[in-house]
Amino acid sequence: MTERTPFRIKGETGDWEVVMGLEIHAQVASNAKLFSGASTTFGADPNCNVSLVDAAMPGMLPVINRFCVEQAIRTGLGLKAEINTYSRFDRKNYFYPDLPQGYQISQFAHPIVGEGEIEVDVEVPGKEDYSFPCRIERLHLEQDAGKSIHDMDPNSTYVDLNRSGVALMEIVSKPDIRSPAEAAAYVKKLRAIVIALGTCDGDMEKGNLRADVNVSVCKPGQYEKFRETGDFKHLGTRCELKNMNSYRFIQQAIEYEARRQIEIIEGGGKVDQETRLFDPVKGETRSMRSKEDAHDYRYFPDPDLLPLEVEQAWIEEIRASLPELPDQKRARFEKDYGLSRYDAGVLTSDADKAAFFEEAAKGRDAKLTANWVTQELFGYLNKEGLELSESPVSAPALGGLIELISNDTISGKIAKDVFARMIADEGEAAAIVEKHGLKQVTDTGAIEKVVDEIIAANPDQVAKVKDKPQTLGWFVGQVMKASGGKANPKAVNDILKAKLGI
Repeated sequence: MTERTPFRIKGETGDWEVVMGLEIHAQVASNAKLFSGASTTFGADPNCNVSLVDAAMPGMLPVINRFCVEQAIRTGLGLKAEINTYSRFDRKNYFYPDLPQGYQISQFAHPIVGEGEIEVDVEVPGKEDYSFPCRIERLHLEQDAGKSIHDMDPNSTYVDLNRSGVALMEIVSKPDIRSPAEAAAYVKKLRAIVIALGTCDGDMEKGNLRADVNVSVCKPGQYEKFRETGDFKHLGTRCELKNMNSYRFIQQAIEYEARRQIEIIEGGGKVDQETRLFDPVKGETRSMRSKEDAHDYRYFPDPDLLPLEVEQAWIEEIRASLPELPDQKRARFEKDYGLSRYDAGVLTSDADKAAFFEEAAKGRDAKLTANWVTQELFGYLNKEGLELSESPVSAPALGGLIELISNDTISGKIAKDVFARMIADEGEAAAIVEKHGLKQVTDTGAIEKVVDEIIAANPDQVAKVKDKPQTLGWFVGQVMKASGGKANPKAVNDILKAKLGI
């Protein structure tokens, strides 16, 4: 792992740096909504999962869903954050067609989860990986709004309230994120944590996990002054990029927005604090609305809900039930399986990947298994656009192939051919090897015979290899070709070296 270096953008007046804080909206994994018993099932017909509370009918009172509170606490513990035994729900007042009450029930002054921290691993193509700590400012519970549909009628907007009242966890980071790659890595890490905890399914395509990215730019050295003083005057005016649900689009949007702000400032203008949307087709951001400050929402305690007081004993009970989290799993994979930090990170970034690897590696060479899972299997799945759950080769089946490599039944090269046949649904590895006669030749007598024939037929190459031992590969290739690729490569090398005296 290398050290973190500043991400800089060149402008006409010199270098600029980017500063970001993210707000992640994670839909709580729960069968019922935050303040009603209505279903949270995705894909239902419009306005079917709507209770009288969700529709804001007169006289309807919200009732807190205990399980949603438990999920928020569980998430806070997974973020190594402070759990507040006292929290309160507030009304956040704004008006929009898909917000029936005319306000959103949220938490402002007293959130259920306070400050925490996660370690974020960053991969930058062409550079060494690195990690950095990202501070969590808070996590609060709130209800989601409904959905406005603009493309069903050219003259009308339709409203679907199925999502209205669904529980959200808003996870707010400190402005510790300094590059587009870091922003994507932060979302990826947080997503892995909530999935491992079972508190959110992390489905970004359905909008169950989405990010608002607050972007500002400043000159080198200004961020360090901000960290020393805590004074935001050292940072530029921020703009919020709303509802981002793709790692790639997050990076593209940040880079465009940062350059847009730099051009405005260098042109003598002033960046307006606003909320913007990213257009992935044009690759640019556009203004959505002016960015509100907290006082614009006129927060006040919700009179229909009592403050939430949580017993410490319940918090400890939840803590004791936490599963193994990605960082813990990665450390275990490094220690128990002897994997590199990179391979362990890839395999533990997703619970399904980790489970697949462990099943395939059971009683087998773990490093070899990791190589086959991360390179051959994941490479094939990525190329075909398939999820791990759609893999034509199961974990036990891949384990069977690895076993044949480990016990020298087949070579690594032959294994790739067998793997291709497994993908083509020809059966298990052992059956394929038997059917096509692919067993590796380990009989040294048979290999020696082939070696002797090739040496005798190529006296010029023999003289050459004695002067330049690095040309031994030519002989290895000839022996492998003559044996149909079945000769044991190690045995071939050893016999050639002995026969040629090198």
